[in-house]
Amino acid sequence: MNEYIKIQNNNTGEVRIEKGEKLVFLGPFDEILEERRTALSLKANEFVRFIDNQTGKVRVVRGELGCVVPGPDEDYLDVGGKVQAMNLKVWEYVKIQDTNTGEVRTEKGEKLVFLGSFEEYLDGKKEAIEVDEETSVLVRNKRSGQQHLVTEKILFVPSNDEEILEVRPLIKLADYEACVVRDKTGKDAFFFGADEEQRSFFLPPYSELVQMVWSRGRRRERRDLIITKLDLRPMYMSFEFNCRTNDNVELVLEGSFFWEVTDLQSMIKFTSDTTGDICNHARSRFIELVSKVTLQEFMTRFNVIAKDVHQSDTTNFYSQRGVKIHSLEVTGYRCASRSTATILEQIIQETTNRMNKLQQQESENEVQLQEIRGDIEEEKAMEELIKIKTLNSNAKSRMEGLAEAEKVKSFLDGISTTFPDMDTHTKIGLWNTLRKEDALHAISKGSASLYFTPNDVNLSIENHEHVNKRQKSWVDDSVSED
Repeated sequence: MNEYIKIQNNNTGEVRIEKGEKLVFLGPFDEILEERRTALSLKANEFVRFIDNQTGKVRVVRGELGCVVPGPDEDYLDVGGKVQAMNLKVWEYVKIQDTNTGEVRTEKGEKLVFLGSFEEYLDGKKEAIEVDEETSVLVRNKRSGQQHLVTEKILFVPSNDEEILEVRPLIKLADYEACVVRDKTGKDAFFFGADEEQRSFFLPPYSELVQMVWSRGRRRERRDLIITKLDLRPMYMSFEFNCRTNDNVELVLEGSFFWEVTDLQSMIKFTSDTTGDICNHARSRFIELVSKVTLQEFMTRFNVIAKDVHQSDTTNFYSQRGVKIHSLEVTGYRCASRSTATILEQIIQETTNRMNKLQQQESENEVQLQEIRGDIEEEKAMEELIKIKTLNSNAKSRMEGLAEAEKVKSFLDGISTTFPDMDTHTKIGLWNTLRKEDALHAISKGSASLYFTPNDVNLSIENHEHVNKRQKSWVDDSVSED
């Protein structure tokens, strides 16, 4: 029932197809051209295309229509016979071209796509573009040749005459960033992140982001650094180049710039390699100034020379290119020649040793000076202490003297009142006797010993002849005890 054979009548040349289920009997002039074959059974997502070799007509049969048998003059148009229909999801599409008319149609998902008689796929199925806040699509109309940018928030599928040129993301600029957009007329537009209206945008049709190709490397030997978004913040940039001193010593200088872009329009106008221009100009200035000094002078003044390279530059080279150099520093140098480098290393070592010794001596001097200052401060403090003690002692003596004077005055006034006829000499003698009594009283309270001379106690020794020599007086006893 699902088999068939192809039979030809050799007398008339007619070809016929016999389908089962039945018995087939050959006629007198019949000949079996092809052995029996199995008919095609198509699923719902399959189809087959037959081409008539006599008329060139193409017949398309889709499943599910039972067993499919080619006609007497038909062959399969597609290799393998049956073809599976294309299954498109909701976000997929495919373009199909009619090779007979050249017409192109677009089929969107979700559906099964069957090819017509003369149709073929163009580039297979593709995914639609999700256009949102950060995605746009640049589309060209192939009938008119014009471009337009699709920014409407949809699931975009190009029409029959449209092709997608590019999916363009939203360009976003930080506060410190800027970029340049060049339109179809060659005019440049400048966008800055600091401007709220310019900090995010889609690139328009027929426009492009200007790419700045800068040099990179310490010697700026490679020019392959591509910049589209320019950082306007101050930044460091290192450098290295050779120069010769006045005594013909070749040096390799290493250092850094601290610089920033201040005028983007001027930079785009006057240079295409900003970093390369900056380093080349600085190298020329270094060569000019270093050639005027000897190696020894350079070693002692290299920071001053580096400062003069920038500050004494009277040209408008940097401002013309829209850049500003904040500082230029030499961070290191070495001799290009190995033998000269050895000598320089010895000189540097000697200089370092001398500086270390000077530093050590300065430290010792500073310690000694601090000790002297401490001694001076101590002596000053002692001087102040002596002055204070002297003042206190004088004040105390004055107070004690005043007290003693008051006592003497009170004593003399009292004696004069009681004994008005007593002379002054007697009064003073009496006062002295009382003071000696006070002294004896004070000493008697302690462990001290007091010795008096005869004059202190008015002691006199007299010898009387009428006194019996064998009889001793109390004065003799006291003398003998002494």
